[in-house]
Amino acid sequence: MKNKKMLLVVGLIIIIGILSVMIPKFMKQQNTVKNDQVKVGVLQFVTHPALDEIYAGIKEGLADEGYAKAKINFYNAQADQSKVTTMSSQLVDQKNNVLIGIATPSAQGLVNATSDIPVIMGAVSDPVGAKLIKNVKKPEGNITGVSDKFPVDKEIELIKSLTPNVKKIGVLYSSSEDNSKSQVAEFKKEAAEKGLEVSEYAVSSTNDVTTIVNVALSKEDAIYVPVDNTIASAFSTVIALSNAAKKPVFPSVDTMVAQGGLAAVTINQHDLGVATGKMAAQVLKGKKVSELPVEFYNKTTPVANKDTAKLLGITIPEKYKEVAVEKK
Repeated sequence: MKNKKMLLVVGLIIIIGILSVMIPKFMKQQNTVKNDQVKVGVLQFVTHPALDEIYAGIKEGLADEGYAKAKINFYNAQADQSKVTTMSSQLVDQKNNVLIGIATPSAQGLVNATSDIPVIMGAVSDPVGAKLIKNVKKPEGNITGVSDKFPVDKEIELIKSLTPNVKKIGVLYSSSEDNSKSQVAEFKKEAAEKGLEVSEYAVSSTNDVTTIVNVALSKEDAIYVPVDNTIASAFSTVIALSNAAKKPVFPSVDTMVAQGGLAAVTINQHDLGVATGKMAAQVLKGKKVSELPVEFYNKTTPVANKDTAKLLGITIPEKYKEVAVEKK
């Protein structure tokens, strides 16, 4: 009788042991979405080379993680906030497995549209300031992602190196983008410590760009543009006006340097997109948002535009010549 009880106890222990191993595996399999069943919703705020590069990188990152066949439902709001709201709701209604917001307004729109579907943000410089997240190390809601927080100190060093005579800088940004406001505050603080005088020039929409830029150019030695989607969409206008005034523009992304900005310490937008796609893949494989800290993508490269430098009569220092590009 005792032997039977002993065998029964041993048998129960073995069964419990097997279940303790198999159940977590089963649950993980249930949370993991197969490649050919995946639906990824992507909302891009506006058409711009930098954001387009991020989207291309997202697709590459997903493919690298085994989701090359994923169905991607892509929308572009073309800088229209009403479209951000509508398209966010559409992506939620499509029951995508994960949502990706390219640029701050898109990420905000998606988070406002759902608290259930995981949201991965790409190219959000200040996720806390944008009120998307409180704890970047352990996200508490349904959003995490990759931040392109800009290295302001390195940018100011570049400005002083290329244009030592520049003393007054106008910062051009959109008053409607929380992301931009926090960058401006950081730039002003850092620049003041380096002996530069900074003035703010806020635009409410692209319709104001020409007027505001002309005012800035009449008062300042140079213009600085943070990571700002509204200004990015009107950047060709900014460059045309600044070139006519023979004053340099320092943007924050490499594609804007290629468009005619003088120089920037930049984050490769394509690589940032790859990192964003890979993070979305982790969610598809069963990871919870709370297990994925916000990644601050900080691999930077200085880049200068030699055509713009020639036009403005500026000599590119030897240490930056290797990364100089021609205007596209």
